[in-house]
Amino acid sequence: MRQYTPMIQQYLRVKAEYKDAFLFFRLGDFYELFFEDALKASQELEITLTSRDGGSEERIPMCGVPHHSAAGYIEQLIQKGYKVAICEQTEDPKHAKGVVKREVVQLITPGTVMDGSKLAAKENNFIAAISCIDEHTYGIAYTDLSTGESKVSLLEGDCELLLDELSTIGAKEVVACQEDDEQLLKRIEERSKAVISYEHQCSFEEEFHPILVHITDKKMHAPALRLLHYLKRTQKRSLDHLQPFSIYENSQFLKIDYYSKRNLELTESIRGKGVKGTLLWLLDETATAMGGRLLRQWLDRPLIQRTAIEKRLHLVDIFMKHYFERLDLNELLKSVYDLERLAGRVAFGNANARDLVQLKKSLMQIPAIRELLNGIGDKETVRLSERLDPCEELTDLLERSIVDHPPISVKEGGMIKDGYHEELDKLRDASRNGKDWIAALEKEEREKTGIKSLKVGYNRVFGYYIEVTRANVKFLEEGRYERKQTLTNAERFITPELKEKEALILQADERSIELEYDIFLEIRQIVKTYIPRLQQSAKIISEIDVYQSFATVSETRHYTRPKISETRKLMIENGRHPVVEKVIGSQGYVPNGCIMDEQYEMLLITGPNMSGKSTYMRQIALTAIMAQIGCFVPAEQAELPIFDQIFTRIGAADDLISGQSTFMVEMLEAKNAISNATKNSLILFDEIGRGTSTYDGMALAQAIIEYIHEKIGAKTLFSTHYHELTALEEKLLHLKNIHVSAAEQEGKLVFLHKVKDGPADKSYGIHVAELAELPKDLIERAQEILAELESGEIGQAKPRDQAPNQLNEQLALFEKPETGVNSREKKILKEIENLNLLEMNPLQALNTLFSLQKKVKK
Repeated sequence: MRQYTPMIQQYLRVKAEYKDAFLFFRLGDFYELFFEDALKASQELEITLTSRDGGSEERIPMCGVPHHSAAGYIEQLIQKGYKVAICEQTEDPKHAKGVVKREVVQLITPGTVMDGSKLAAKENNFIAAISCIDEHTYGIAYTDLSTGESKVSLLEGDCELLLDELSTIGAKEVVACQEDDEQLLKRIEERSKAVISYEHQCSFEEEFHPILVHITDKKMHAPALRLLHYLKRTQKRSLDHLQPFSIYENSQFLKIDYYSKRNLELTESIRGKGVKGTLLWLLDETATAMGGRLLRQWLDRPLIQRTAIEKRLHLVDIFMKHYFERLDLNELLKSVYDLERLAGRVAFGNANARDLVQLKKSLMQIPAIRELLNGIGDKETVRLSERLDPCEELTDLLERSIVDHPPISVKEGGMIKDGYHEELDKLRDASRNGKDWIAALEKEEREKTGIKSLKVGYNRVFGYYIEVTRANVKFLEEGRYERKQTLTNAERFITPELKEKEALILQADERSIELEYDIFLEIRQIVKTYIPRLQQSAKIISEIDVYQSFATVSETRHYTRPKISETRKLMIENGRHPVVEKVIGSQGYVPNGCIMDEQYEMLLITGPNMSGKSTYMRQIALTAIMAQIGCFVPAEQAELPIFDQIFTRIGAADDLISGQSTFMVEMLEAKNAISNATKNSLILFDEIGRGTSTYDGMALAQAIIEYIHEKIGAKTLFSTHYHELTALEEKLLHLKNIHVSAAEQEGKLVFLHKVKDGPADKSYGIHVAELAELPKDLIERAQEILAELESGEIGQAKPRDQAPNQLNEQLALFEKPETGVNSREKKILKEIENLNLLEMNPLQALNTLFSLQKKVKK
């Protein structure tokens, strides 16, 4: 440290406490970054890298950004997953003895962003803390710092349950203990793309009591306290807007694991990774940001309580039947700003006057919303109305105090209305009178001197002055003015009277700006006391917004109210896949029904590729989810049971990160469903077993079908290309064959997309290949081979120019070597036997296979 200057030593001391963050170090009007921070920031932000003398032999890398435009640069770094520590000057440089005191005033991280253009309006920004209670119990607490929503839960099961939960809430940052399992934290980073932070402090502090008031189980204290300590340490400001932690249990909601949510594209599309093409995209007709966030939460956690589901369906029904009231309500909601995030900004101390104007305008809509809800006359809409709080006193205060169009800055004046504060009015009067005197002086001096271009101006360096062009200086009387500044084309003068008025005006301006800021802080402090009431109204407005959104979508797309079955019956008449229908249009969509009751719990689906098997399976799951979030469903008529879990295995993809093949991923997802499903679950399996040899795959598929049928009894849709499995209908009492039909017309395949009873009679695989425009001679050769196979010569179809010297079957992994092999072959076989395949990733396996092949060829 001694080799560096005192200022650089100060920087290094602060940086040592924030090693995992960029340190924005305030020097005058700039935030500077040094050493590694500078090298990295110059690349990430594309700003100029310079250097400075810091006392050492080598110059220190340095880059910086102006403090007034730093917010944009900080946002860029946060979006890339970095943390930024803001280090400010905490004493006036005029009074500093030596180096100006500096300290970090806030650590901004992906999970603690409070505002900015990159904070998605209709998406929560959750930060979570986790705690490993014991081997099979995890505690999780999370909050959205921008809205104050806070929740806590205990998860009983393996770490997969914790990973699913973090993915469900979309946590941007996860706070853990340094001693937590490194492998688990690595998996959290990979799956959730969350930043990992650490906090060891979990002690109880009295100031946390109001937030922990509902937590009775001490096991939940650990993650909640870890989260609160982290926020207190990093944010260094009031957390009064954090709502008390609400306790929830996973078992209270329909469980859909991470992979199933991805397969069903509930909130993120598989291809584009965006919202377009998802169920959320279809259903979101919300008018407020708050409503959009609540809709996403409802999609993540569908209900399983009949009463709660029926209540939501009832309100959607009411809004559908009151069309004109719904239109008026939508218009009112469009004028409601984000009350939750406005309240958060007020509590955090970074709300400006424009935020308070938005708050006032939002509150002014509540009386009209209440009147509209009461006018509908339903008991549920009346209850919603009664829970809305217009906060009349606050609305009145903001109406009297804040101008309608205030500036963004709170330190430049122009925010407070005339007549609100007596002293401020006097200062403004003095300033205005002084400026009127200045205007009168200019007019008077023009008349007396005869110089029409004479003007009275102002700048921050010289104050007020009289400016005369050089050509007109000769017309001035000697000694009339006192010369102050000479310019190229003009001279500037002052007079004693002008300086006297200048002092009066500037003092009044300066004092009025200071007083305005003080008054604004007082008003903001009063607003802070209303935060709990504002948050309550925000919740109700969010609910109302989602109900009207469901009603709008249901009416526009001709959805129907589902009946909740009491006998586990599933009946869908002319159902549609809601998203596909919106994309291709209702005219081009072929609807399909589905019946699964006590007689048939399992449907075995056959049919050619591209015929619509996967779409049909997905539409059943999406219809069930829509019903359980309280929305009408895309069908002419529907009766649905309440599912407790949904499992899907649709589509195939290697898990390259963990080195797992398509088939291994397929088996792991099948295991997850089989291990956790109950008779009240819904299982969708698409072509299980296709990742291995024909006979292996068929055997596994049949075993899985039989296991689910005999031991679980869950509602199951199982699609397959193994036509031999259709014979199971005769063996399994509750299984039924259905197929997606297609037809041959003039040698071409035409997909009918209609689901019918019974098995498909053909696979049509070669026809699909033809549709994909594979080479004509390849298609003809495939047809020849198919003819040979169908004639009974299975396993004997020969390549055109090659003798049949190899068996057409999968190589057994652990086949014992035959007698008579030579020593070199024995050595290779031994090498194969000793391979640890489960420890290899795909690339290592390929390299090993290549090496063995070279040895065999020798």
